[in-house]
Amino acid sequence: MLQIFAAPALAGLLALPAASGSPVLRPLDTLYPDLEALYLDLHRNPELSLHEEKTSAKLAARLRPLGYEVTEHVGGFGVVAVMKNGKGPTVLVRADMDALPVEEKTGLPYASRITVKNDSGVTVPVMHACGHDIHVASLVGSATLLAKAKDRWRGTLVLVGQPAEELGAGAEAMLKDGFLARFPKPDFAVALHDEPRLPAGKIGYTPGFAYANVDSVDIMIFGRGGHGSAPQNTVDPIVIAAQTIVALQTIVSRENDPLQPAVVTVGSIHGGTKHNIIPDEVKLQLTVRTYTDEVRQRVLAAIERIVKAQAAAARAPREPVVTHPEGGRATVNDPELTKRIASALAAAFGKSRVVELPRLMAAEDFGEFGRAAGIPSVIFWLGATEPAKFAAAGGDPTRLPGLHSSEWAPDPQPTIKTGAAALTVAAMELLGKK
Repeated sequence: MLQIFAAPALAGLLALPAASGSPVLRPLDTLYPDLEALYLDLHRNPELSLHEEKTSAKLAARLRPLGYEVTEHVGGFGVVAVMKNGKGPTVLVRADMDALPVEEKTGLPYASRITVKNDSGVTVPVMHACGHDIHVASLVGSATLLAKAKDRWRGTLVLVGQPAEELGAGAEAMLKDGFLARFPKPDFAVALHDEPRLPAGKIGYTPGFAYANVDSVDIMIFGRGGHGSAPQNTVDPIVIAAQTIVALQTIVSRENDPLQPAVVTVGSIHGGTKHNIIPDEVKLQLTVRTYTDEVRQRVLAAIERIVKAQAAAARAPREPVVTHPEGGRATVNDPELTKRIASALAAAFGKSRVVELPRLMAAEDFGEFGRAAGIPSVIFWLGATEPAKFAAAGGDPTRLPGLHSSEWAPDPQPTIKTGAAALTVAAMELLGKK
């Protein structure tokens, strides 16, 4: 481990005094107003996945003056910034940039009031309900600190502003656009994600599985419509759908090994137009979460088997159509790299500030960079809940707004400062020392 940070240097960062004990982190307090201005701008002006045009341009404009060689429009609106500083390891540091179709209800003076037409032509509100604006501000902060400290490290930094994480498509799009061929191949990959399970100023880590496999499943169930007063002349797809939804719950409760987690959630059901009309079809939309490939394949096969069997039992005129429009693989933190980074963070921030957290059934495509390059990668958690609110809730996440909530509001100053410092500590741990 590079001994460039001492615990006293950051021991008080939760209260946010200057990190004067560390020469690398010393400029952070001076930098913060500019980072906050960037964060507020991004928060007020969020952009949906695959439409991060202005966000990516703002990131690129912040990195170029620091001496990074910046390439835009990688895999869409992806940004790659490279700084070569002699012979040494190559470290990838990623931040995602996209926002969500959520109406902000935080009541903050800088709340988003943006509405746009989505790809289906429907007008939707847009909000950074997953904190990717925090990620971008933290990346710019770390990029600045590392650029100012070039005399203290050797190697190559590859900073990535990734689009379309919320669709699970951004990392793959950048890789397909020749990311590994066009830019220095990383030896390590690092990222962070804001986290409501921790108060701002704390950091979490999870060895092994951090995020789950995710699969979206669309199911079209066909019936034979007719008058609601004469169901004997129809095949009711709403009843088939209802029986199917109940039957799907047995996959997790009765088919899956309880020691191998899985989630099957029916997120939407659409069918029918009027009280007294039995429709011809009903559409279901599911999200499926698993960790291992074996469980993933078994659960998806069980869904299709049950859907078709329920339709056949009801004498449906057509077999249901089951499709998989979206999917992504689990993000797995390399255990040794996770231990190394966690130790470096604990040395910098103090052991009480760095805690191990349980894995999540949420999804994240950051792991695709490490998987494609065949390198160890780690994503760690950045506490973002206002400490007073976290304490008042007793740390109970059910009493606090979470990610993707219309009320999610990270505590900006301690979160951004900790994020920028933590990314810097992680990068300095992996880069060569002069």
